[in-house]
Amino acid sequence: MDSSLSLDGRVVVVSGAGGGGIGTTVTRMAAEAGATVVAVSRSQDNLDTHVAPLADKGLNVVTVAADASTDEGIATVLDAARSADGTLYGLVNVAGGAAPSTWMPATRVSRADWRELFTANLETMFFMSQAVAAEIRAQGSPGSIVSVSSISGMNTAPYHVAYGTAKAAIVAATRTMAAELAAEGIRVNAVAPGVTETAASATYVDADPERDQRAIAMGRRGTPEEQAGVILFLLSDLSSYITGQTILVDGGLNLRWTHLGGDNTSLFLKDESFREAIRRI
Repeated sequence: MDSSLSLDGRVVVVSGAGGGGIGTTVTRMAAEAGATVVAVSRSQDNLDTHVAPLADKGLNVVTVAADASTDEGIATVLDAARSADGTLYGLVNVAGGAAPSTWMPATRVSRADWRELFTANLETMFFMSQAVAAEIRAQGSPGSIVSVSSISGMNTAPYHVAYGTAKAAIVAATRTMAAELAAEGIRVNAVAPGVTETAASATYVDADPERDQRAIAMGRRGTPEEQAGVILFLLSDLSSYITGQTILVDGGLNLRWTHLGGDNTSLFLKDESFREAIRRI
């Protein structure tokens, strides 16, 4: 392995590691690169299912069941990071997402809907980043923070306005924190995935190769490994002169912004009943 990609001796926290998708894949790849990974999820069952097997294979992974949207959860994560083998260096914010029930017209979004998505996506990212950055700065060592935004935060997100706005705010927070922390040697970046084949996306995106060919320049959806590879690059010294950036990892979906139908609903939605439900005012 190129020494610039190595994470030997470094502790990396992955918030949202237990879902079996991007977070779990980042956990595996960072550990394979030599890091001690503190893998965080609200669900102990998810950690047992998806992350514990990585430790069983000999990878240096520490599982932590904690809610990263609370101060208590963040404190639990930091305690685990301090106790881990190595120096705290990295954070990957994957925690977030949105349930299928959150798709709806902007005219139907309640304050509770809005706050729930902002808490799950933006607040979790910001306050975890704040805490880890303070810890790294107190050590006097360099570090790298990478957050997962979304293509929905880089363009329009019809019928998903709260989610798209929260993901856009991650981009803004990333740029501002990067400017503030650059002099401390802490880099702050993000990735914005396009449609990626994960268990979460499968709840509302079906398999349709013809549609993928029409909507995505590369003609297919991405994989968790393709998202995690860019995250690993941003964690590593290979990206030592990059900060404040959000990298679109979407197979060229943004180049063909044609995945909206005549009614402005996404072509990726699974069926007409779901489409009709989210259109309802």
